[in-house]
Amino acid sequence: MEKLFKRSSLFADISLLLVAIIWGGGFIAVKDSLDVLTPYYQMALRFSISTLLMYIVFYNKVKKINKNQFKHGAIIGVFLFLGFAFQTVGIKYTTAGKSAFLTAVYVVLVPFLQWIIIKRKPDNYSIAGAVICLLGISFLTLQGGFSLNYGDGLTLICAFAFAGQILAIGKYVELDDPLILTIVQLGVAAVLSLIVALFFEPIPTHMNLRAISSILYLAVFSTTLAFLVQNIAQKYTSSTHAAIILSLESFFGAVFSVFFFNEIFNIAMIVGCILIFIAIITTETKLEFLKKRANNADSNENIM
Repeated sequence: MEKLFKRSSLFADISLLLVAIIWGGGFIAVKDSLDVLTPYYQMALRFSISTLLMYIVFYNKVKKINKNQFKHGAIIGVFLFLGFAFQTVGIKYTTAGKSAFLTAVYVVLVPFLQWIIIKRKPDNYSIAGAVICLLGISFLTLQGGFSLNYGDGLTLICAFAFAGQILAIGKYVELDDPLILTIVQLGVAAVLSLIVALFFEPIPTHMNLRAISSILYLAVFSTTLAFLVQNIAQKYTSSTHAAIILSLESFFGAVFSVFFFNEIFNIAMIVGCILIFIAIITTETKLEFLKKRANNADSNENIM
């Protein structure tokens, strides 16, 4: 798999887009499973199943994990757990639209945290793209006003955690095998989720077929496949770039909600989609096509 990423950064970008689509579908699966399971047991199940799958498939690599690899994977895993924990609890006290918007704040946080922590100043196009993307997500997800409450505050903390996870992945994939990092981070998230669930939530006593299907989707696709692809792909693209593409999960989540729950796709949501597209084009191309057009125009004027 990694050989394909090495051949082209475009393949890495397409792979991250696939992750965003899978995570968009995850909103549907989470909603279904939370009707039966409490939040932390849901997280414990999805991360435990995912870790087990990764362990079985990549057993030979697991045997070779060293101290530094475990440490780096554990750091990513803590950020991953915190992101999902604050998001899952926060959504109980706020609306889904606000949660999606506030979670997406990580798009704006990544370039600035990257600047502060590792002294890598983002270019103006990356910053502009992040801001435009955030504006687009606000049009796409906010319906009926905006005010900050307890749940919103928890979700903002979740945005910082996901920004930290993206930065940590961007740093450690340059040092360690992405497969090992994925296995360790999922295992750490599973253990932390189970510990918190045992202390704060009642043990679930029943599961229906729909909840089981949702958990399997979350474990196999939204967790195992998605984080594996993310960890490998981020080795061949920037953290800011990855954040922009991954933020499209909000768009796909809205699309799937329209399809599965018959929600209305209004004008504001269409404007949001257009703004997100502009953000991606700005970050991806650095508007080189406009510069070339301007240079060609100047050349033609000089000739005349």
